[in-house]
Amino acid sequence: MMADQSFRGTLERLANWGELHTVEREVDPRFELGAVLSLRQHDKPQLFARVAGYGMKVAGNVMNSRERIARLLDTDRAGLPGRILDALKRQIPPILIETAPVQEVVHHGPFDLATLLPVPTWFEHETGPYITAGVIVARDPETGRRNVSIARLRLDGGGQVMVGIARNHHLNLLAEKAGSLGQRLPIAVAIGNHPAVLLGSQMYLGLGDDEYDVVGGLLGEPLQLVRCLTVPLDLPAGAEIVLEGFIDARDLVPEGPVSEFHGFYVNYGPGTGGAIGCVTHRRDAVYQAILPGYAPEHCLLGAIAIEAVCCEALKRVIPAVRRVVVTDGGMGRLHAVIAMHRPRLGEGKRAAIFAMGHINLFKLVIVVEDDVDPENSAEVEWSLAARFRGDEDLVVLSGMKADRCDPLHENMTVTKIGLIATTRPGDGERESRSEFARAPAEVLARVRAELAEY
Repeated sequence: MMADQSFRGTLERLANWGELHTVEREVDPRFELGAVLSLRQHDKPQLFARVAGYGMKVAGNVMNSRERIARLLDTDRAGLPGRILDALKRQIPPILIETAPVQEVVHHGPFDLATLLPVPTWFEHETGPYITAGVIVARDPETGRRNVSIARLRLDGGGQVMVGIARNHHLNLLAEKAGSLGQRLPIAVAIGNHPAVLLGSQMYLGLGDDEYDVVGGLLGEPLQLVRCLTVPLDLPAGAEIVLEGFIDARDLVPEGPVSEFHGFYVNYGPGTGGAIGCVTHRRDAVYQAILPGYAPEHCLLGAIAIEAVCCEALKRVIPAVRRVVVTDGGMGRLHAVIAMHRPRLGEGKRAAIFAMGHINLFKLVIVVEDDVDPENSAEVEWSLAARFRGDEDLVVLSGMKADRCDPLHENMTVTKIGLIATTRPGDGERESRSEFARAPAEVLARVRAELAEY
């Protein structure tokens, strides 16, 4: 028996746990729905039962905490990093099935996407409604290798869309390759996905590596796919809605100001034009929305994927590495904490520099020992106070290549900083400061197990 790989199965689990809040009051998808999500960003997931002008429900804030993501992947917060690393190592290819509920209702163009789907308009200076939780699937026009990712799609009237993609993202590279061949790139967009699909789509894999295989690793079984009706692509069978169409790298469309993970507006210039020619969905489909900008779900999806990929790469060259955590305060992209077990002299600096080179977004990396919880900001700050020597343990790398998303980059460069807050091997006096004063381990273990009785 295959597990339930659907988005509605996820919503049912949340409801059974008492962790789904249904909003019965009618909401306007233009600004109001987003405002509710932003004010309840750390609260229970929200299900909007009545969206003005639409018969389709909307769900948001579904994956807005590490605890909830872990539980939806059948583990706990402590086990989440290991679960993701295991999925990267033990990938499971997907399988194809014949039919799926996501194709119960079929719309062929011409149509107006804005009347079919309750796509929110998020912020006052953005230029239209954006699909923000759409998992986009495409294939390399030469090799046929698959790519799975998320990018924002703006509705531009009728079936027209604008896709905002960074130039170095694999989807853009595939679109440019198709354009150089005089072709448009077929795409399919799945909306309303199992958490494993969303998380797997965010993994920083090599071009040509299949993110669906990682999704299978997260599920512990093959991801079920169904063929699209009008494009040569396969989509998660458990999705709620699928858009089928194309993008064209030769069609540059102005975008204007758009929100980014740091919470500011940015203007990246033109995006990539495209069109949707077919929409399929369940009869009672639920539209999934992810609040963009500096919001927990948006930041966490990227952070958890980035830290797993970085940790796996670090472990291959520096076995002392135990964890990488991308922090909330660092916008889920820019700051990281690396935990190491008894690092040798110089290994902390090596790990920090490697991480900043491997993940272009990183510009502040703190290295601690594994007796410190890298997710606990107070413990990390304690480690800086107890173990960081400013004259020896500060790494400053100026003029480093930056990502276009960085709010402080100048000419695509930024200064990157490493803080090495670890003990120095071989220094007895300093090593004595590395051991916490505590009761014997066996006493602590017994009291911890019986703490409720005290």
